[in-house]
Amino acid sequence: MSLRNNHFLISGNSKLVRISLLIGLGLILFLFESLIPRPLPWLKPGLAHIATLLALFLLGNWAAFFVVVMRVITGSLLLGTLFSPTFALAIGGGIAASFAMILSKRFFSHIFSIYGISLLGALVHNITQLVLVEFLIVHRLEIFFLIPMMALTSVFTGFIVAFFAKLILSKTHLFLT
Repeated sequence: MSLRNNHFLISGNSKLVRISLLIGLGLILFLFESLIPRPLPWLKPGLAHIATLLALFLLGNWAAFFVVVMRVITGSLLLGTLFSPTFALAIGGGIAASFAMILSKRFFSHIFSIYGISLLGALVHNITQLVLVEFLIVHRLEIFFLIPMMALTSVFTGFIVAFFAKLILSKTHLFLT
């Protein structure tokens, strides 16, 4: 095997290691959030999405998607909620939010900064969860009266997630060289 092929293997392994580290970071933040008392059942800061934003901006679209899916599955396994309604809400919201962030970064990066992408992801995550709650649990359209309140929390949580992701991104050049 030539040196050139070894470099390719190191690069491929390096990306896999970085994705794994981001899954671990997201999982730690996810588990940490599960310990924080919440004033309302749906009010979470969504800190685990910091790992998703980092994956999106550092490693690309599919890495971000993979980080979300693996974090939710692993976190659900650890919390004992795999294949429960909680899992359905988490995986549905996470997948929808990751696709929204991927598409907004790909097609609207000239309009949206990391803050706009994060806020859009938070909003899509919350609205997707409301749709899933209506479809799977309550079967009442009145659940959508929560959209304004959830949109307001999305602004707050999306900003916090973007702030920390941008802070970490500003320091990553030290590790990526």
